[in-house]
Amino acid sequence: MEKEVIQSVGFRNIKENGKITGFQFKVRLPYYRGIFLSQLRPGTLYIDGEKFEKEEIVWNIKGEDYTLEEMKTDFQTHWAVTEPAVLKVKKEGGLAQGFHDITYGFCFTSSYMPPIIQDHLDPDEEPFVFMPKFGHHVNKRRLIIV
Repeated sequence: MEKEVIQSVGFRNIKENGKITGFQFKVRLPYYRGIFLSQLRPGTLYIDGEKFEKEEIVWNIKGEDYTLEEMKTDFQTHWAVTEPAVLKVKKEGGLAQGFHDITYGFCFTSSYMPPIIQDHLDPDEEPFVFMPKFGHHVNKRRLIIV
């Protein structure tokens, strides 16, 4: 995996039944322990300034798709630090060939972090205390679809 949270490998359009129905990209977990899906706090995605709400993003972990609502109550599925997640977004026609600017943040809760810090986690905003190792960072990357 790459050092960047947003991975360059896996950024492409999704084709279903011969039709492009959306796009996908991969993110790695910037945390040394891994997390359960119920700990995850997904954010809003921006591609070239176009906004995609967190409810529109499907997370694929270990080959299984999960919606935001499903992840909120999933205390069983573990996302390991060694395995990137594939984020899938429906968009008729997908993305055009060429470069695209991606802005995406997510964060997660941790059992040993004080609740007062975790109560204010916002995956769409840089935190007052910068903690990228805990996923509290809005990630940006410019990638290409060919």
